Amino acid sequence: MNMKNYFKHVNGKNSGNIVLYAISTCLWCKKSKRLLNDLGIEYYYVDVDLISESLKQEIREEVIRWKGKAAYPCIVIKNKIWIVAYDEDRIRKELGV
Repeated sequence: MNMKNYFKHVNGKNSGNIVLYAISTCLWCKKSKRLLNDLGIEYYYVDVDLISESLKQEIREEVIRWKGKAAYPCIVIKNKIWIVAYDEDRIRKELGV
């Protein structure tokens, strides 16, 4: 799935490829962004509610394929660790901070 044009980039310390799927109005998604920002981690994110319906469906299917449900926030770390919902302790642990 090529979504590069839809992702926003946040500069910071490179901790591997970090991707956040979020909803722009979601409190937990905002907390996830704030945590990554506070940790100074480089990441890419997309606010799923602000993109086209077809791409939204592709993202939903991708998240369901990995986790069995579509829920946000969804953080993907190094293309292999998926964290669905806000879990600060696990995010910190997986990022090694």
